[in-house]
Amino acid sequence: MRRTIFVTGLAVALAIGGALGGRTAGASPSVPANIAAAVADPSRPQADKDRDAARKPAEMLMFVKVKPGQTGVDFMPGPNGYFTKLFAAAVGPNGKIYAFIPTEVAKFSKTPLPPSGTAIDPAHPNVVALVAPVSQFSTPQPVDFVWTSQNYHDLHDPFMGPTDMAAFDAAVFKSLKHGGVFVILDHAAQAGSGVRDTNTLHRIDPAVVKTELAAAGFVFVKESDVLRNPADPHTALVFDPSIRGHTDQFIFMFKKP
Repeated sequence: MRRTIFVTGLAVALAIGGALGGRTAGASPSVPANIAAAVADPSRPQADKDRDAARKPAEMLMFVKVKPGQTGVDFMPGPNGYFTKLFAAAVGPNGKIYAFIPTEVAKFSKTPLPPSGTAIDPAHPNVVALVAPVSQFSTPQPVDFVWTSQNYHDLHDPFMGPTDMAAFDAAVFKSLKHGGVFVILDHAAQAGSGVRDTNTLHRIDPAVVKTELAAAGFVFVKESDVLRNPADPHTALVFDPSIRGHTDQFIFMFKKP
């Protein structure tokens, strides 16, 4: 079974091309066995698998360099925890993934938020919910990575406070081990637009993210173009049928020195 999964992952790697990890194309990387196994995990819901073509899970986990035994955070994982499950499988039973769920989202949730500190995924007992106001972001132990997907822009919006971004980014910085990384994937807004479109189009100017993280002491490490779409006019709501699932998305990695 393990051999079959690895071969499947290698086939995925051949399709990745040179877009992973930045703007320079190169040879196709091999998908590490733990990441190939996470993507091929039979416990993944079919609904998650149906989203793989647009979300490119192998490339995302390879960008983060998720390794067995690591501890990470999926910040605002959403009701289905698409990436939470992938991270949990990739770090394995000796690793741990914290799903940080801000209490601010309770008003939109169709089900009650889980108690903080509880295991929330029977298929992955190494997933633990952390439920608290976003202003109280913290982790029980230093972590190797914090990830957030299509949510950083929300922190600037009224329903999230809006968040004190300097305090939040400082809290993420504090939660990381030295050398740990904060990875942000989000929908790109027009260059120079700042945070103008976060609450209307659900987009954010990538330059704002770099500025805010630098102010918190993070060092920019790299970016990936694998989800970029230069044909996106950056003027449509990300849920608009004309662009949904194909928005121009940036992926930035920042490191705690």
